[in-house]
Amino acid sequence: MNKLCITTAILLGMTVTAAVAEPSVEVMHFWTSGGEAAALSAVRDKVVSEGVKWTDAPVAGGGGDAAKTALQARVASGNPPAAMLMLGQNVIDWANEGLLGNVDALAAAQGWDAVLPQAVKDFTKIGGHYVSVSTNLHRTDMIWASKAAFDKIGAPYPTTWDELNALAPKFLAAGIIPLAHGGQSWQEAYMFEAVALRVGGAEFYRKALVDLDDATLRGPDMVKVFDDLMQLRGMIDKNAAGRDWNLASAMVINGEAAMQIMGDWAKGEFTNAGKVSGDDYACIPAPKANGKPGFVYLVYSLSLFTQTDPDLIRGQEVLASAIMNKDVQVAFNKVKAATPARTDADMSGLDACAQATAADLAAADAAGTAVPTFAGTHAANATIVGAATDAITGFFNSDMTADARATVLADAIMAAK
Repeated sequence: MNKLCITTAILLGMTVTAAVAEPSVEVMHFWTSGGEAAALSAVRDKVVSEGVKWTDAPVAGGGGDAAKTALQARVASGNPPAAMLMLGQNVIDWANEGLLGNVDALAAAQGWDAVLPQAVKDFTKIGGHYVSVSTNLHRTDMIWASKAAFDKIGAPYPTTWDELNALAPKFLAAGIIPLAHGGQSWQEAYMFEAVALRVGGAEFYRKALVDLDDATLRGPDMVKVFDDLMQLRGMIDKNAAGRDWNLASAMVINGEAAMQIMGDWAKGEFTNAGKVSGDDYACIPAPKANGKPGFVYLVYSLSLFTQTDPDLIRGQEVLASAIMNKDVQVAFNKVKAATPARTDADMSGLDACAQATAADLAAADAAGTAVPTFAGTHAANATIVGAATDAITGFFNSDMTADARATVLADAIMAAK
């Protein structure tokens, strides 16, 4: 009888344990600014509503470098998160290492192939498998402008680079910093690619930053890129070093600075501060060479590390389904200030800035002038981008001439190939 009671108790304990087990998902990411965290809550709320426990694992640092280091440590210890926010070729690298699982069955059941543009699938469907799930696309070549600052000097928003350069002394005379900037290497890399597209258009951008053509990297257009960066450097305040990107956005929001060159994720900071596009600020694509269209895109996605526990696998599936839910895509991108990954999402609920960006992406895609971000490791791998970024940020902290820096950049990229 005692043996029977003990056995029964053990079985009951097992039953209770099974009953309280629940699907769960740990999400590691670097969305830590106010607007980014608010956007992620749209995904989290949907996941939790489906009965899945969400464990948040944020790593501060807008460029994601600290998060990459934290991820490598987790993987090395045999304890990767269920999902990790990744960019571009980092997804491809982890997939090629054989460390990512997939949600192919879910993707097939929900028809993802038909609703995702190729730009998204290039960085989520690797080797024929959906190893990553995209929340959104961003445009990186954007200017954010304070309406109050422009009203103070009585000037219209710039439509050409010459107009932008001519505004700097007027803002300085009015006690306004012309260009808000965070002196961090990843921010300078994004500024560099926006200027590169402006100088030479999509064809030059591809030859230099996708094909990594040596002659193009050393040519006159690249020298012009560094010439223009030199002018922008002169518009930045002396306290920019080490400043986080969202703090630079805050300078535009409060009218301390007139403009910021930053991807359209910056709009999340304006939205989170209660600012309205058109009334309080303007979102302007960086001027392009000879008025040619162009669009630098970045794909954000959460990559799924291989799991063996059924509850963790179920958590990943619910996360993936939540991300791809059309309503969640719209809710997320309203706050994140980006374009939904799904082409069939209802864009009418997004503001004028977001709708204009979506229309520009469609036009650039049709014209063949949409190009992948270099700074965000879409156009080239992290080793090459890292070497180039060191050369770019070195320019911001030296007196080297533009032609000399173009040579340094080319040498760095060729050595890293």
